Amino acid sequence: MKIISMDVMSTGVIAYYVLIASRNGLFTPIVSDVNNGAYADPVPQAVILTGIVIGFSIQCLMLVGVMKLAQDNPTLESNEIEKNNTP
Repeated sequence: MKIISMDVMSTGVIAYYVLIASRNGLFTPIVSDVNNGAYADPVPQAVILTGIVIGFSIQCLMLVGVMKLAQDNPTLESNEIEKNNTP
């Protein structure tokens, strides 16, 4: 559940950033019929794409960690897992 909540939170932040970044303009700066229109900035798009890739890789890493914990501890109780793995 913690991994799913992290994914939902990441998706919400990305959606909010896209909402804020899309308010400046709707036209691409390369191909457009409008001469003095409000253009969309491509830099936030690159930042969001990088954020999506990093979020996906972090989620995969967390799932690998959960798979390793599931092999070592056959329980669903996170308190028991934390108690067993505390030095």
